Amino acid sequence: MKLFEPNYHFNLANLITFANITCGMIAIYLVTQQQFAIAAILAWMAGAFDIMDGKVARKYGLSTEFGVQLDSFADFLSFVVMPSFFLFFALEFDNGIVKFAIGFIFIWYVISGLRRLVSFNLANDAGEVTKYFTGVPTPLGAILLWILWLLYIGGIVTNIFAVSILVLVIAWSLNSKVKIPHL
Repeated sequence: MKLFEPNYHFNLANLITFANITCGMIAIYLVTQQQFAIAAILAWMAGAFDIMDGKVARKYGLSTEFGVQLDSFADFLSFVVMPSFFLFFALEFDNGIVKFAIGFIFIWYVISGLRRLVSFNLANDAGEVTKYFTGVPTPLGAILLWILWLLYIGGIVTNIFAVSILVLVIAWSLNSKVKIPHL
């Protein structure tokens, strides 16, 4: 059955990764419609698919270079672009110049996330699982941005500049030397 053939681009593991991408794309659309709660649910679903695709790939021997690259593209969309897009559009700006400047901070986050994913792919083989990640993995970076959003809407961190500094710290952590245990 083709679903369990490693070199078939639509094998079971890759289909799960495509579900991750689908959730990320729909979530981005929902952000443009100011549907933040539903977008957040889809983003968490993307995270669940990200966990499942790797487990399925390892269990059924479906790990391939194509799958590794596909997973990174999915991670870039769902755990870098989508959460930064989400948080940027969830913030309330009084000043267009401030919005423009903070937009560059979010662009830096996206560049940092992409750099992290490319570096990770170059350093690892298909199907390899290491004991530790060096630097914060992009799904964890996304979770940190979600927590920042919750702190913002909860009225705990309301200063836009404080939010921006925290986004910069999270962006830095993606490519840091911090060791994060692989779960």
